[in-house]
Amino acid sequence: MNMNRELEYMFVQRARVWIPDAEEVWKSAELTKDFKNGDASLQLMLEDGTSIEHKLDPKTKNLPYLRNPDILVGENDLTALSYLHEPAVLHNLKVRFIDSKLIYTYCGIVLVAINPYETLGIYGTDIINAYSGQNMGDMDPHIFAVAEEAYKQMARDERNQSIIVSGESGAGKTVSAKYAMRYFATVSGSTSEANVEQKVLASNPIMEAIGNAKTTRNDNSSRFGKYIEIGFDTRYRIIGANMRTYLLEKSRVVFQADEERNYHIFYQLCASSHLPEFKTLKLSSANDFLYTRQGRSPVIHGVDDTKELSTTRNAFTLLGINESYQMGLFQVLAAILHLGNVEIKDKDSDSSLIPPNNRHLTAFCELVGVTYQDMSQWLCHRKLKTATETYIKTLPRLQATNARDALAKHIYAKLFNWIVEHVNKALITNIKQHSFIGVLDIYGFETFEINSFEQFCINYANEKLQQQFNMHVFKLEQEEYMKEQIPWTLIDFYDNQPCINLIEAKMGILDLLDEECKMPKGSDDSWAQKLYNTHLKTCSLFEKPRMSNRAFIIQHFADKQVEYQCEGFLEKNKDTVNEDQINVLKASKFDLLVELFQDEEKTTSPTGQVPGTGGRTRLSIKPDKGRDKSSKEHKKTVGCQFRNSLQMLMDTLNATTPHYVRCIKPNDFKLAFSFDPKRAVQQLRACGVLETIRISAAGFPSRWTYQEFFSRYRVLMKQKDVLSDKKLTCRNVLEKLVQDQDKYQFGKTKIFFRAGQVAYLEKLRADKLRVACIRIQKTIRCWLARKKYLRKRSAAITIQRFTRGYQARCLAKFMRRTQAATIIQKYQRMCMERKRYRQKQAAALVMQTILRAYMARQKYQGLLREHNAVIIQKRVRGWLARCWYKRCLVSLVYLQCCFRRMKARRELKKLKIEARSVEHFKKLNKGMENKIMQLQRRIDEQTKDNRSINEKLVSLETSSTAERERMRGELSRLRGVEEDAKNKGNQVTSLLEQLEKLKKELSSTQKEKKTIEDWAQTYRDEMEKMVSELKDQNCSLKKEKDDLNRLIQEQSQQMTEKMARAIVEKTQQLETDLNEERSRYQNLLTEHLRLEEKYDDLKEAMVSSNVSKPGHRRTDSTHSSNESEYTYNSEYAELEEGSRAAEDVTRGMDTSLTLKLQKRLTELEQEKQSLRNELENREDQFQRARARDDVEFKKARGAELEYESLKRQELESENKKLKHDLAEIRRSLLGNAATGAGAPGSPAYKVVLEQLNASCEELEVRKEEVLILRSQLVSQKEALHHKDEKETMTEPSTYVEDVSKLKDAGELKQAYIGLKDTNRLLEHQLQTQRRSYDSEVESLRGELQNVKEENNRQQQLLAQNLQLPPEARIEASLQHEITRLTNENLELLAEDPTASREARVIILRRMVDLMEQLEKQDRTIRKLKKQLKVYSKRIGEMGAGQTEGQTSPGQMVDEPIHPVNIPRREKDFQGMLEYKKEDELKLVKNLILELKPRGVAVNLIPGLPAYILFMCLRHADYVNDDQKVRTLLTSTINSIKKILKKRGDDFETVSFWLSNTCRFLHCLKQYSGDEAFMKHNTQRQNEHTLSNFDLAEYRQVISDLAIQIYQQLIKCMENILQPMIVSGMLEHETIQGVSGVKPTGLRKRTSSIADEGTYTLDSILRQLSAFHSTMCQHGTDPELIKQVVKQQFYIIGAVTLNNLLLRKDMCSWSKGMQIRYNVSQLEEWLRDKGLMICGAKETLEPLIQAAQLLQVKKKTDEDAEAICSMCLALTTAQIVKVLNLYTPVNEFEERVSVAFIRTIQTRLRDRCESPQLLMDTKMIYPVTFPFNPSSLALETIQIPSSLNLSFLTRV
Repeated sequence: MNMNRELEYMFVQRARVWIPDAEEVWKSAELTKDFKNGDASLQLMLEDGTSIEHKLDPKTKNLPYLRNPDILVGENDLTALSYLHEPAVLHNLKVRFIDSKLIYTYCGIVLVAINPYETLGIYGTDIINAYSGQNMGDMDPHIFAVAEEAYKQMARDERNQSIIVSGESGAGKTVSAKYAMRYFATVSGSTSEANVEQKVLASNPIMEAIGNAKTTRNDNSSRFGKYIEIGFDTRYRIIGANMRTYLLEKSRVVFQADEERNYHIFYQLCASSHLPEFKTLKLSSANDFLYTRQGRSPVIHGVDDTKELSTTRNAFTLLGINESYQMGLFQVLAAILHLGNVEIKDKDSDSSLIPPNNRHLTAFCELVGVTYQDMSQWLCHRKLKTATETYIKTLPRLQATNARDALAKHIYAKLFNWIVEHVNKALITNIKQHSFIGVLDIYGFETFEINSFEQFCINYANEKLQQQFNMHVFKLEQEEYMKEQIPWTLIDFYDNQPCINLIEAKMGILDLLDEECKMPKGSDDSWAQKLYNTHLKTCSLFEKPRMSNRAFIIQHFADKQVEYQCEGFLEKNKDTVNEDQINVLKASKFDLLVELFQDEEKTTSPTGQVPGTGGRTRLSIKPDKGRDKSSKEHKKTVGCQFRNSLQMLMDTLNATTPHYVRCIKPNDFKLAFSFDPKRAVQQLRACGVLETIRISAAGFPSRWTYQEFFSRYRVLMKQKDVLSDKKLTCRNVLEKLVQDQDKYQFGKTKIFFRAGQVAYLEKLRADKLRVACIRIQKTIRCWLARKKYLRKRSAAITIQRFTRGYQARCLAKFMRRTQAATIIQKYQRMCMERKRYRQKQAAALVMQTILRAYMARQKYQGLLREHNAVIIQKRVRGWLARCWYKRCLVSLVYLQCCFRRMKARRELKKLKIEARSVEHFKKLNKGMENKIMQLQRRIDEQTKDNRSINEKLVSLETSSTAERERMRGELSRLRGVEEDAKNKGNQVTSLLEQLEKLKKELSSTQKEKKTIEDWAQTYRDEMEKMVSELKDQNCSLKKEKDDLNRLIQEQSQQMTEKMARAIVEKTQQLETDLNEERSRYQNLLTEHLRLEEKYDDLKEAMVSSNVSKPGHRRTDSTHSSNESEYTYNSEYAELEEGSRAAEDVTRGMDTSLTLKLQKRLTELEQEKQSLRNELENREDQFQRARARDDVEFKKARGAELEYESLKRQELESENKKLKHDLAEIRRSLLGNAATGAGAPGSPAYKVVLEQLNASCEELEVRKEEVLILRSQLVSQKEALHHKDEKETMTEPSTYVEDVSKLKDAGELKQAYIGLKDTNRLLEHQLQTQRRSYDSEVESLRGELQNVKEENNRQQQLLAQNLQLPPEARIEASLQHEITRLTNENLELLAEDPTASREARVIILRRMVDLMEQLEKQDRTIRKLKKQLKVYSKRIGEMGAGQTEGQTSPGQMVDEPIHPVNIPRREKDFQGMLEYKKEDELKLVKNLILELKPRGVAVNLIPGLPAYILFMCLRHADYVNDDQKVRTLLTSTINSIKKILKKRGDDFETVSFWLSNTCRFLHCLKQYSGDEAFMKHNTQRQNEHTLSNFDLAEYRQVISDLAIQIYQQLIKCMENILQPMIVSGMLEHETIQGVSGVKPTGLRKRTSSIADEGTYTLDSILRQLSAFHSTMCQHGTDPELIKQVVKQQFYIIGAVTLNNLLLRKDMCSWSKGMQIRYNVSQLEEWLRDKGLMICGAKETLEPLIQAAQLLQVKKKTDEDAEAICSMCLALTTAQIVKVLNLYTPVNEFEERVSVAFIRTIQTRLRDRCESPQLLMDTKMIYPVTFPFNPSSLALETIQIPSSLNLSFLTRV
């Protein structure tokens, strides 16, 4: 290994390498030190921790192989590995096989299959369906993927294909080839009734029985090679097959080594010898026969030979080999066993003999029909011919025994060829073959301790196949490079042409062997000497063993020297047999034995059919069937024959596109999933896998598209490096990353890398991601550490806070307790002191009272005496003072008088003097004026003072008066007190006496009290003791009671839960049984439909044949309508016709199949009828369960039923009245036939007008009654609203009345308490009223809003009514009024159910009366107007001649006809359509066969065809025409089937007819007259019910038809969704950048980048929306839409999960995130469509859990427990499969350990579930059609002219 810069960069510390090892071939190690240029050794450490030094080769200096990155380990394709070498291949296979339990791996164009020695569930039909249609690289490796690729290339390239399966014995070649053929048979099917694909598969057990045997390496080893060509027609369906066999190991018939067996068929016959039909074979145990006991291992563990024989016989029967031929074959096989037991004894040294009457020879002769004498003669003798004479020579015992064995081998070979020939005849058909796929099951390279002629031929064939393989691989590499336009040089690969020349060239080994066989005295020794002389010195591939002269060595292509022993080569090459023995057998009376030895042109077919001639075109040449003359039969040697057939095989393979399957045997001990590296490497080298790797590694093995390279290595680019052109971006980046441009090449669409470059880029990417990851980890760890620190700090603060709080609370508690204790002490002391103080105070008060009373009395006596003395002194002193005063006063007055007299005299004298002067007079006047003014002012002031004084006096007088009154009152009170004091004084004496008496009683009472207290104490003690005992007893009783109650409750709860659980389980069981029955029933319908289609194909084939047939004969049934009448009549008639016609067809048609179909149809009908009855019983049970819930509704309907009876009575009376009016009109018209009788104003006209006016008046009266009724409802509502308010207003008055009646103080106190309660009550009522007021305000606002809305609706209705004619306007207004009243009534009922119940009944009755009267009036008006029109016409005709001159014709006609218009005529429509018998085909044609669903869905009402058909059916029922009903229904059903068969792949068509079929079914139910279906009908609809026929059985058949349409809809929908699901749900990256693109191998997978034309999740959502909108447009029932959506989501979930389980690259963490996001988008779609409760989300639960499983941790036992509890919707196989497939996208992710998977398996071991791995994508949930009545009135339906149904007449 040359070292370069990248390798030097890769060989650093911690790099992992591979080093050779003797035991494990290659061992992994890790560098502990960087490697530098010039180092002679590497420092390594093994995986077990051992350190070693690996020395480099001093000559080559080659470094050890590097290990691939972990993310590449376990890849599906070995070419995806960056380092392509032997240890990488071996390790990858081992990891996939041991850890992931994956047995298939791609290696470029080769599929490597490792035999698991264990039965795996990966070959079922579900797996086949999963691989069908998929690209080979899109799914995990599988034999089905190779088969699918071959099938697709055959169809795409129009080129024949071959699948070459090779490997050692026991590697699984036969099983792989068998599964490949099974795949073709399953996916393609056959074109004829002969079931060719089943016949192809049936050939396997036959060929295994006669050509397979147990060896030491394999229990079912193929001892011959076979090439099976499976033929296909132009539609690529199987039409036949042909088998070619190579080199049967005949020697096994007579000899088996230890632990080996003969061919299986012998042991099967011996094991079945006890059967009666095998008694004549005279067989017994296998140990009794020489040919079956030599290996000493007659039994294979786990294999029942008896059952295997039964399988073989069934296969013979299926291939057309009848019982007689089978018994003939078994006779020949039994004869071979008996021949082997024929004992030959020595007669002498040169002769031998068979003892007479040898029972085994006798049995042989009887079985083969020859004479005992002849057979015993020629077994011991031989006829020699010379030129002149013929003589008989005896044979020694050894030669005779060899001749016997040679005869047995020859018979078996002839029998083998006969069986192969007739199997081929059974597989050949007369249809021309367009192409074929060949499956080659051939032996691989074999080496044993002793290798003989068989091994030589086998290895020769493998040399030829290896050469073809090498050339094909080289050719593909060359084509790839040329396609991408990159320069390439010739790749040096191993060419084994020299080895092939050594074997087959002139003077080669085979040529010398044939030459030696022709020599008279040729021997193995002489042949060996010729080989030595010819090739020993001339060919380097030929060697001579050192210790042997009878052997030679050939160097084969696998660098393997194989030593061949020459002994027996000549004998086996000659394959001689005694011709005399053959002649004896040819003279046998046993026809089959004679046929075995006859020319093949004269053989007869066991099936009696003539083999097809012509029509088969093959690229290969058929093997030589033999010679015409028996003398030349053994002329050609076995080697020559094998060489020719091998050359023919190579020519065939070279003319086809080969596909390679290499089977590997993992160990020699047949241990399940055990891997022996030595044996695996040996086989990998031998089968060419490593050569493929070497060729790939020599060029550019790693290939990336530019988009994938950009997506993967975007992290290595800088922002400036990213250009708009991805190709240029990749080129620039790659030139920077890898300097050596020879390491890569740029192609047109891909980048090609040398080996190791991807690993180098992956290391760069990993280093870049590691740096980014470290940075992210640093930031995250910093954030986590800070978050942890903050969390700890917050926790510490919280702890401190709570601790401090706790301490503070403890301190506060202590302080509170201290304070409380202080307070208690304080109050205790206070209480004691107060008690002591009160005692002292009471004593002091008593003493003070007595003392103060005494002192008061003494003081009172003193005061009384003092008072009397004072009075006396007062009187005396007053008299003395008055006397003194009087004397003093007289003296003073006298003195004053004297003084004043003297002074006055002096003044008088002075005044007289002044008065005499003038000036004085003037001064006097002047002073007088001033005085007058002053006096005036004083007078005013005094006046004011007087006024104020007067006021004060008045007030004083008032106050004095009040004071006097008060004083008087006080005086009266004092007087009363005085009187009381006197009275109490009198009572004191009596009280003192009573006190003495009470003291005596007190003393006696105290004595009694003491006695009572003693007794009471005793009693109290006893009672306390008794109470304690009672309490104890009570506690115990309570405890017992609680225990009993708890026990009772637990038991009750358990019983309740048990009953509930039992009920739920029973209900679930019933539902499950019902669903199973429905599913079985619907599956039978599907099977019936398939048989019908099969029958139609047969009928078409019969019609297409050129044979005259009788005319079509149709039988009409006259029985009552049932399922078989209208559904299967035509089928049975056609079947009978087909059976009669088949009698005249050639023998190529299988008439027995028609009879089987008839029988199968009958059985299906019977089973269908039984299932239908059982389903009806189950539904009846559910109906009875639901009937109990309808009792209340029926009671509520009682009153309405009474109204209906009243309605009928009124209708009868109304009819009588109308008849009377009509009779009166007629009499009036007939009685007055005068000239002007019909003119306006005539009596008849007046009578009609009067009746019309009366009707209008009555209509107006009814309208007024409705309005009055509305007003009454409103008044009742208001009364109910104000009822509570009135009650609250009347409550306070009672308290006022009570207060007025109160008399004394006690009543006043009670009145006061009551007043406070009243106040509280009033406050509460006030608050309640306030709340009620608020709520009423809100309700009024709501009512206001409702009124506004009602006003808007009224305006809209008014606008609409104005556009209607007057009559329709009145009717619409009345209808609206009644609807409004009904709504108000319902609202009133919701507000107060009890109060409004009676009103509701009255209103309902009134409404019913109004509706009935309205209908009566409407009918009356219509009838009268109709009569008026008729009479007007008659009147106009009668008076036309007389009024012609006076009035114009227009006036005469227009006036009476004016009221008659089209709408009035349409009101008479009764919802029926009439058609003529001859128009039935036209009806079906226009309405079903030629109807375009899109136009009907867009422009017309949904379900219009169903309504029209039902209206036609109603008329047929109305006229009581049973034949018309039957033919119409039959034609409808057959036409729907026909259109669905023609356009069954159109979703819109199928959805349209599913909707119409369901609507037609609902109409049949709704108008059937059954009360269960008439609950929701209007009165008018009930009048349209069917009256004459019961179509219940027809409903069942239409329901079956709806089920078939539903299943066809699901299939059509599945075909549309199937291509989108995997791409949209798995491959497309909805979240860009989450999923990384891993390196892929030769087989590229679908890119996750959404290219143009790639389906995405949006594509799925758009398609789902299109489905939903289409069904909604067609008027599909909502419940049915829910079921369809549920089925859609089931298909999406199942297909996605199945592909996830089969794709290793999809099982990663990032893909789980993508899936969960996609599922959330689907759930959002359900939420937008309002379909969350339809059960669709639950169908995605397995997918959701699988996505969660990809994302959860998968390390510890806790993770395992979480996974087990989470993944309940997944099976154990699915969980283990996902864990095994889990693959990291980046090397930072970890793989799931094997121990963890074992833990999961152990925990899930007890689960009871199906071992099936994949979900059944073909499963269809049983569909139900819930009854959905239509509110559409039939009389309102209009038939558009676009339907071309003008021949229908409205009735």
